[in-house]
Amino acid sequence: MPITVNGVELCDAEVEQELPKHQDADNPLHQAVIARILRRVMLDEAARLGIDTADEEQAVSDLLEQQAPYPTPDDDACRRFYAANQARYVVGECIEADHILFQVTPGVNLQGLILQAEDVLARLQEQPERFAEFARHYSNCPSAALGGNLGQLSRGDTVPEFERVAFSIAAGTIHPKLVHSRHGLHIIRVNRRSEGKLRPYEDVASEIAQALGALGRDTAWRQYAKVLVSRADITGIDLGDDNADRLLLDPNEGKRASAPVQPLPEPAGSGCGSGGHVCTCAGGN
Repeated sequence: MPITVNGVELCDAEVEQELPKHQDADNPLHQAVIARILRRVMLDEAARLGIDTADEEQAVSDLLEQQAPYPTPDDDACRRFYAANQARYVVGECIEADHILFQVTPGVNLQGLILQAEDVLARLQEQPERFAEFARHYSNCPSAALGGNLGQLSRGDTVPEFERVAFSIAAGTIHPKLVHSRHGLHIIRVNRRSEGKLRPYEDVASEIAQALGALGRDTAWRQYAKVLVSRADITGIDLGDDNADRLLLDPNEGKRASAPVQPLPEPAGSGCGSGGHVCTCAGGN
């Protein structure tokens, strides 16, 4: 069954033109079809409003700028964001940590694994000097060969559920509870930590304003796209409720119109130790 948008059939050439932008998607062809449908809907609306559509990118950009305005964040909004997210603007914060991983694998007796991990943790609370020995014996991580040593870790080096706990532990202590991550159960010890230094608001104000502005733009454009899709006559495909929300393209870059605020990178040469030994079970996203 052919796909039509407002009575006009979507042709293969249009999809082929869109396809290179979605090669990293799980299903590039499907994503390209959805994106092209959304683009066609927006071009139809641009034409209805008298916007020249000869240049598609410019037409979509003009449409969004005219019909989906977004607020510019003021200084108060930026200061509130800074106050609520100061960890993003700390440089030089790092820890030196060890861990023991009890990996959750298909078919594993989870209750038995938890009991074993809790037993090892209880024994370490009484004999912390045996951490490296226990790591070599019990840990399902390549770092076991190093006594569980992960080396130096900065924020962003590990999965979030590991990071949240590891960066809350006082230096020289073992966390009193098992830490659950997507990789399994961890016993974590922090050996050293450097608290880092908070960058002054004045140094990051423009970065915050840019990021908040992009997020406001993203929200406005997505909402507008949803309205246009809901009004359009689309046949031959089930768009679902979230495709317009997920696939709104930046008309200037051909990418998703999204600019989430990222933690600032740690300056070279700062930190609390030598290079780390970040393992795959703690690192990544």
